[in-house]
Amino acid sequence: MEPARRVAESRTTQVQIVMDQDINGSKRLFGGRLLEWVDVVAAVTARRHCRGEVTTAAIDNLQFRAPARVGDTILLVGQLTHVGRTSMEVRVDSFVEDLRGEQRLINRAYLVLVALDQVGKPAAVPRLIPETEEECREWEAGQRRHELRAQRRRENY
Repeated sequence: MEPARRVAESRTTQVQIVMDQDINGSKRLFGGRLLEWVDVVAAVTARRHCRGEVTTAAIDNLQFRAPARVGDTILLVGQLTHVGRTSMEVRVDSFVEDLRGEQRLINRAYLVLVALDQVGKPAAVPRLIPETEEECREWEAGQRRHELRAQRRRENY
């Protein structure tokens, strides 16, 4: 089993500029394009933690808080919030960054990814070490979300 890892060890940042091909009919960033970027950031974050391949199992929570427009710089930041035996919960925050460097949160998403072994079966992941107060709060909230997801699976299957 791999040694436990700190949240900071897998934190991932990606930067995008919203282009004409990224907008919808309302001249705002298409939600599907942002979701694509979020999924990539979550996957890289999870791969860094488990040091292996992963697959997205669920998008647990996705909140669009504000729009982005053509020419906006988008900053996406992913970090682990909780891990199970084979699964990892990743929070991805998306910001619009203006030319002065000020950032405004436009989206927060929680995704669940599963580590895969060489034959594509779920694989054990390292424990997560939350260090800051925020990381500890996220761990506790992630534990509650994990339990709710398990309850929903039992009720629906």
